[in-house]
Amino acid sequence: MSTPQQGSALDRLRGLGREVAKFGAVGGVGVLVNLGVFNLIRHTTDLQVVRASVIATVVAIVTNYIGFRYFTYRDRARTGSSRELPLFAAFSVIGLVIENGVLYTATYGFGWDGPLATNVFKFIGIGTATVFRFWSYRTWVFRALPERAPAPAAARAPASAVAAPHGGGGSGPSAARAPEPAGK
Repeated sequence: MSTPQQGSALDRLRGLGREVAKFGAVGGVGVLVNLGVFNLIRHTTDLQVVRASVIATVVAIVTNYIGFRYFTYRDRARTGSSRELPLFAAFSVIGLVIENGVLYTATYGFGWDGPLATNVFKFIGIGTATVFRFWSYRTWVFRALPERAPAPAAARAPASAVAAPHGGGGSGPSAARAPEPAGK
């Protein structure tokens, strides 16, 4: 998965499938957090729909960053917080605008602001923004590690093929012992 250019097309497809599954698992937790916080705010405060949604989205973004960095993309290059966090934040803000733009349009453009309608359009907004987030996070934030150069032939040789000290064979009781000092 960390070297997407390596291997057959089937191997790359399997790697992408694993990545999508991990992204989906973290995203699923994020959706639950997002909808849970959104509904908690809506039912316990007088905040407007989109403001409650923005707060819930920010809480989900923080939750998702932890899941993506330490689960989904843990084998990806770590470019440090000076690059990774600002990119993640920038793409997350774009996703936040996409997600909450759908809800804003439904609520204020069409007047669909009942509890069921707001949850449906919040969910549709999350789904729309998820497509963008998947592409942007894997392409720009959690980039694949560069391909590794093949190891030299000597490093790949099995231990039994390397000659034992003092011309001895590679097996037997003396093979496991350290060489004797030169003075004996």
